[in-house]
Amino acid sequence: MYTTFNTLIDGYIDNKIGIATNFLSAQLSIDLTENLKRLLTKKLLQPAGTGNEALAVHNKLFRSDAICWLDRSHHNQFENAFFDVIDLFVSHLNQTCYTGITGYEFHYAVYEKGSFYKKHLDQFKNNNSRQYTMIFYFNEGWVEADGGELCIYPDGVQQKISPDNGKTVFFKSGELSHEVLETQKVRLSITGWLKKD
Repeated sequence: MYTTFNTLIDGYIDNKIGIATNFLSAQLSIDLTENLKRLLTKKLLQPAGTGNEALAVHNKLFRSDAICWLDRSHHNQFENAFFDVIDLFVSHLNQTCYTGITGYEFHYAVYEKGSFYKKHLDQFKNNNSRQYTMIFYFNEGWVEADGGELCIYPDGVQQKISPDNGKTVFFKSGELSHEVLETQKVRLSITGWLKKD
């Protein structure tokens, strides 16, 4: 587990974007995927917006995914197991990189066919508590024709990242502009932020 943590951190230090596979165990990835599909079937996901609190805006011409927040108060064993791994990662990150992370927030994200998210930063204009973005993908057998790539712009140069099953992406929330290209089939993930309040 710590080898994967270090792969993610080292990639971020070297390239501004950390990418690792199997950050979550194969079984936990399956369990979270099934949990997300249950939420989708029960229509418990909500249209995603941009901004926060009073500044939140819903504009499907800018962002068209649907989300549902993970929370320990749900008493869901798979979400809690996910948070247990995140707790270990945050502790390791703080100890090795002195980042001072004090909290986090994560949501499921579903991009239906034709969905996208235009170029943006992951930090609010009125709140800079989000320090690092983490994305976990749950998409078996993804191919280039499926679209839905994450495009990140380190140093202004586009880098496309395919949302392959088991892949985790890690980068600085307030520094790298990024977007999700239009997907040609349903695209599943968990996205969240490590925070310093």
